[in-house]
Amino acid sequence: MSRIYPTESGWPTKRPSSTDGPTLLTVWKKSSMAFQGTDGFSVFDGKGRLVYRVDNYSRKNRYMSGGLVLMDGTGRALLTLRPQILSMTHRWNGFRGDNCLKTRPVMPVFSMRRRSILQNSDEAEVFLSGPKNHVPIPDFTMDGCFRKRHCKIRSATGELAAEISRKKVNTTVLLSDDVFSLVVQPGYDCELIMAFVIVMDRICGKPYAPAFCS
Repeated sequence: MSRIYPTESGWPTKRPSSTDGPTLLTVWKKSSMAFQGTDGFSVFDGKGRLVYRVDNYSRKNRYMSGGLVLMDGTGRALLTLRPQILSMTHRWNGFRGDNCLKTRPVMPVFSMRRRSILQNSDEAEVFLSGPKNHVPIPDFTMDGCFRKRHCKIRSATGELAAEISRKKVNTTVLLSDDVFSLVVQPGYDCELIMAFVIVMDRICGKPYAPAFCS
């Protein structure tokens, strides 16, 4: 997994699955189109193949935009992520497929928000759509410090669902914060977890503020 660029063997025949064991992904904060100054994501599997991507070319007006689209390696839309305007906790909603056009109301797959209104908070919580109790309990929570690439995603029971960490080339060399590892535990949806990571990148702001991290 020391590779960043995809191999020449073509696209994977199916998206990553975490049913047989932990899935190790390498996340690179750069659009796959490789234009200078892009602010998207390219995600590679253990064989160096591009499995997810977000093509985005500017961070301007990110809370007023139509959203971001998580795609597979071939460019097929999986989830559309849209910020909720005028949200104190920087709430984002995730929708299936390419749902950038607001032509009709659609039930989101999940809603994600920062736990605190404080700008330096790196903790977030996710609520999945479906029947809920009167007291809403997060289906997933994020703790740690995403800005330092040291973050864990846990289920409602506290079980570890995924973990973000700095990308290591070997035992002593770490890559920059723009390249990091994402390990998804068995039984959890990789594309859903990747969507959480994208939203975390947005609600946590710039990844360089270690003094404010827990």
